[in-house]
Amino acid sequence: MRSDASEAYRRYLSAVMLHGQASARACELGATDLYALNILRLSGALSPGELGGRAGLTTGPTTRLIDRLERAGYVRRVPDARDRRKVIVEPIGTPVDLDRVMAPARQKVGEILEGYTPEQLDVLFDYFDRAALAYREAAEELSAAGADTDG
Repeated sequence: MRSDASEAYRRYLSAVMLHGQASARACELGATDLYALNILRLSGALSPGELGGRAGLTTGPTTRLIDRLERAGYVRRVPDARDRRKVIVEPIGTPVDLDRVMAPARQKVGEILEGYTPEQLDVLFDYFDRAALAYREAAEELSAAGADTDG
């Protein structure tokens, strides 16, 4: 493995996080709000508990997050079809500026990807899928470890 791989990867992750925060600000959203919308758009409707868990939030902040997104017109609460005592959070809109805000990054990354062979792209996207799972699992481990030390 390259000796500078760790630094290069940390620079990459920092740039992605910085872009996410800048994108959220450009759409007049908080970074967590935009992150939660992305979760909902990828997963579809979720219970508040599922959304909070995936976003790394506890109950109170999750409720406030859903309230903000509902007021802004991006989600709605609907009764759970299986248990009408519960609600589900459905995405109903996308920040109007998000496509405009994301266009430069999409274009620049698209130009980079054009330089790869189909076989290299297969490896790259396999990595993205596997790394996403690894990060989710690591986040769950950190959350569980934090819960073990609370109280």
